[in-house]
Amino acid sequence: MANSNQRRFNVSFNPFKERGIAVDKQLRNWQELNVKPYDKNEAHPYTKARIILMNGVEVEGAIFSHQFARNCNDPELKKQLALTRRVEQQQQKTINWLSPGDESPLETTIGYEQVAVDLTAFLAANVPDPYVKQVFDFGLLEDFDHLYRYANLLEMTQGVKAEKLVGKLTEITPGRPTIKEHRHPFDDVRKPMNRMAADPLTKLYTLTLVAGEQQTMNFYMNIGNTLQDQVGRGLYQEIAMIEEQHVTQYESLLDPQTPWIENALLHEYNECWLYWSFLQEETDRHVKPIWELHLGMELTHLQNLGKIAGKMGVDLDQVLPQSLPAPLQFKSQVNYVREILATQIDYNAFETEIGPPDQLPENRRYVECQDLLNAQGAPSEEVIKMNQRKNGQDYRLELAGQHPVKELRQKK
Repeated sequence: MANSNQRRFNVSFNPFKERGIAVDKQLRNWQELNVKPYDKNEAHPYTKARIILMNGVEVEGAIFSHQFARNCNDPELKKQLALTRRVEQQQQKTINWLSPGDESPLETTIGYEQVAVDLTAFLAANVPDPYVKQVFDFGLLEDFDHLYRYANLLEMTQGVKAEKLVGKLTEITPGRPTIKEHRHPFDDVRKPMNRMAADPLTKLYTLTLVAGEQQTMNFYMNIGNTLQDQVGRGLYQEIAMIEEQHVTQYESLLDPQTPWIENALLHEYNECWLYWSFLQEETDRHVKPIWELHLGMELTHLQNLGKIAGKMGVDLDQVLPQSLPAPLQFKSQVNYVREILATQIDYNAFETEIGPPDQLPENRRYVECQDLLNAQGAPSEEVIKMNQRKNGQDYRLELAGQHPVKELRQKK
């Protein structure tokens, strides 16, 4: 077990011991925050992915911190939360402002779905908990299909092939069809982990995915009505509802018995880990210093909150590892996704269980949801038919051969 932990944790980087940036040095002026955006034609897809994810992580941090403050009767702790939140809101503005104004909402959406696919696949492949892995794999095939639907909308309406945006890193081909993803809310709630028994990696991975999916849900809720074509508006509406289902399923994995202060520590630790991870991975010389700066800030946030938690009787050694886990990596997941496609394409959910339909109880409420929502068809199906009519076939980027599921192979 010790050797396994050494592989999974970086014993040389203890976020509670590393020197951070003093809090009184962390606020910056408007010129510092209003950073130059990346060139959408030059930036690496995974630089964009890291920006999208960290924007979501900081938004999650703000939402959580406000909720904590509303449930906190300690005036001094509230002040500390407000101070940290103000700095982290500046971080969020900096990160979000890296996205350029000439990138269309639909082009940005392709980036969001590439994040969903390659992030979820990485987490699923490495998470220690087999039940959590199954939940991640289940969501993975649905986000994979969303990428395919949006890519077809992009080609049809803007004449842009999504391969220009994702590179030869992520395939674009059908996943679990979006039309089949609409389930009754009862069947999106999963079994929570036990915070005392769960591996720290499982906690961090789950919190990261909650933040990413929540940001996607928020983005689609607010951007979907800006499209002019009706089928595009419908597609965002349909997929935004699935993203809400994903937030429900991932957040339900978290232990609801976790105390507020412990949850706050987990958020700050997660931000340290992610900024440190991306500092190792980043290749863009303009973006990398931002990860380094924000890491220095987050180290202080974690350490200061740790002192407060200690005074409240929290044993940090029992809550968080003293060494950061191995870095989270954005990398091509073509083979992993194909493996899950080939073996789990027909999986569904009944209450907290996921599996092939013949191993799940009969689910009348799923049928009723399907009949109600898809009574007049679904935008996710219509966009493919429309693009087939326009271009002779649907748009795909299959990097490793034909689709592993025969029924989903391309037809002209």
